[in-house]
Amino acid sequence: MKNFTHTRAESFDQASELLKEATKSVVIAGGTDLLGQLKDDILTAYPERVVDLKSIPNADGIKVAGQTLTIGALTKLIDIIESDVVKEKAPILVEAAKSVATPLIRNMGTIGGNICQDVRCWFYRYPHEAGGRLVCSRKGGDTCYALQGDNRYHSIFGGMKAHRSPCTGECPAGTDIPAYMEQIRKGNTAGAAQIIMEVNPMPALTSRVCAHFCQDGCNRGCQDEDVAIGNVERYVGDYILENSDLYFKAPATSTGKSVAIIGAGPSGLSAAYYLRRAGNDVTIYDTKKEAGGMLMYAIPAYRLPKDIVRKFVSNLGKMGINIITNTTIGKDIQVSKIEEKYDSVFYATGAWKRPVIGIAGEELTEFGLDFLIQVNEWMKGKVGSEVLVTGGGNVAMDVAITAKRLGAKKVTMACLECESDMPASREEIARAREEGVIIMPSWGLSKVIEENGVLKGMELKRCTSTRDEKGAFSPQYDHCETQIVNAENILMAVGQQVDLSFLDEKYQVQLNQRGLIDVSEETQMTSREGVFAGGDATTGPATVIKGIANGHKAANGMNKYLGVVEAHICRSMISEDGGFITFDPEGLKVKTAAKLKEIPADERSIDKEDALSLAVEEAKKEASRCMNCGCYAVNPSDVSPTLIALDANIVTNLRTVKAADFCCGKLKVEDALLKGEIVTNIEIPIVEGATMHYDKFRLRDSVDFAIVSLSSLFSIENGKLSGVKLVMGGVAPVPVRAAKVEGYLIGKEITEEVAEKAAELAVENAIIMEKNEYKVLELKALIKNAVLRMQ
Repeated sequence: MKNFTHTRAESFDQASELLKEATKSVVIAGGTDLLGQLKDDILTAYPERVVDLKSIPNADGIKVAGQTLTIGALTKLIDIIESDVVKEKAPILVEAAKSVATPLIRNMGTIGGNICQDVRCWFYRYPHEAGGRLVCSRKGGDTCYALQGDNRYHSIFGGMKAHRSPCTGECPAGTDIPAYMEQIRKGNTAGAAQIIMEVNPMPALTSRVCAHFCQDGCNRGCQDEDVAIGNVERYVGDYILENSDLYFKAPATSTGKSVAIIGAGPSGLSAAYYLRRAGNDVTIYDTKKEAGGMLMYAIPAYRLPKDIVRKFVSNLGKMGINIITNTTIGKDIQVSKIEEKYDSVFYATGAWKRPVIGIAGEELTEFGLDFLIQVNEWMKGKVGSEVLVTGGGNVAMDVAITAKRLGAKKVTMACLECESDMPASREEIARAREEGVIIMPSWGLSKVIEENGVLKGMELKRCTSTRDEKGAFSPQYDHCETQIVNAENILMAVGQQVDLSFLDEKYQVQLNQRGLIDVSEETQMTSREGVFAGGDATTGPATVIKGIANGHKAANGMNKYLGVVEAHICRSMISEDGGFITFDPEGLKVKTAAKLKEIPADERSIDKEDALSLAVEEAKKEASRCMNCGCYAVNPSDVSPTLIALDANIVTNLRTVKAADFCCGKLKVEDALLKGEIVTNIEIPIVEGATMHYDKFRLRDSVDFAIVSLSSLFSIENGKLSGVKLVMGGVAPVPVRAAKVEGYLIGKEITEEVAEKAAELAVENAIIMEKNEYKVLELKALIKNAVLRMQ
């Protein structure tokens, strides 16, 4: 066991102050099994101080005042068992306390410690099995190993999130991917769409062009194939466009505030959506003929059809967003006029400027971005038979594939990075190779080869590394190893620069060391109050989804500046069913991800989309492969379900909380406590005239925690059930109130048929894992027997 400071608290106030200190402190009060966790090195974060509450005087005891039974948090379980007062006023609590493990534990364990104890789970408790430490979701890891491991004792009603899922964590917009996958599994595409739209208003676009960082974080990738998140998102995105009236509504009320957005790319359009949704008047200015920025002009139609971009832009117009095109800021309209006219301004001008590489003959090459924008001008043989593309990102891939489809017989791509470090997605690299593009990783540009001003090719030099020891971009070359690539056209796709020349002297904003607009990380506000910036103008060239996230953040910052509070977006299209996350056990058995149906390579063109979206059943099947990563262990407390059934209050040094909220609100009880908060008392309303029992199924009567438990309170009037409380334990990460069963039983005469129906209702939402079906049978037996006991 590692060293820690042990402090015997003399009062709850002193203990509270110790917990508030910067030092990592935890409490021990009997029943929490803390020392066992420390001894076995179960925890990932080790406490520096253990605060012992057992030394606090007068923190135990049992008393009755009026119609309330009060039990001190440090009251030992054995004292509860032997108390005549508890036997008379709350006999169910005596049964629950008596069921706790061995006499030794009952003699040491306290009621406060029992309700605050941590989970009993094989993967949590025995980290040294299976060849090393298992850092499960509950301990800060990425997954619950029980989903595809030993799950005999795990939840039958679903799990709870311990933290953000890794797929969501990898998404720059923070899309709650498991939540919308869950809705698709339930056949609720509308609800899935609503979840996505909370952070990304254009999934039909991002699903087609996003790098899908989320899939890199998918836990299934460690076992078979990661979930095809992008393909499922595409299905939902298409649904949104087909049902646009549901998702692009003009706000019901106006804030009276007006905002201008300069630039109609991903960041600007994203900001416009969220600003308008909040009720602001929004006007977008853009220099191009059509809105969309890179989405419209730089991404080839075979990846992103232009009619999809136009549909999205049109939907923004239906919301009441005013879009003014063919207008260049600083030329057609001055910055001063814009900033004087609107309450706030957002600059999202993108990165359209060609960078200067500095090699001889560079003026003979073409800018890859211009090539994509002006692709129609290259369709009549201008591209030539041999083309060299420089760069290794997705733009370079687009340029290379487009050149190939325009008729170039040989397209070569040279990039500084080795193939594993190329910024382009694996998918795009594979597509380029499939279409015959020759990829030359680890080659840099030396000089253009020309004869009498006519381009002949490029001399390349071997790149030995792209970054220095600190990770900064610093390419190194072997100048002795060179190679010449013949080419009629060289298309440079090695980056873009931001053009901020539109900012006149009076309206300058502070720039950072990279020459980009410097903004607040939290709000996207520039050095001038009320002026915001985002997208490539602040980050340099980035992915579409990063631009969208940036625009959303800016919209939130602008709303805050304007004093606009956006109404909470209610997930009205999402059915609630108890709050537990769920998965499809059969879907976990599907090893292969859903693939889009692609057009054969020899039939592809530059203006026809390469692949078809998933059909509804295909999307649902793929969503079923999502494990909905979280914790699927069960709460081990015998006392917690009983206190919930008794409608008890948990009293702390700071407040009073309903037992149901305290024990069921969070996955971990420690997360239900505020900083420095400690349980001091349990207050139990005395229930008159009810029959109450605690029933427990376990494997070894003298040792084990509940496999399944049931706390029940029944009242009968005129031969019919008039009051019912049923709380199930050992079936989910927290105790579960069987509210539907309670409602069914009220007013019923007790019969075998009624008891059986109640048992069936109790498990109708059960999600059976591979090895825990028996728990469903045991729970049904407990419910049925508890009802029939009242005959």
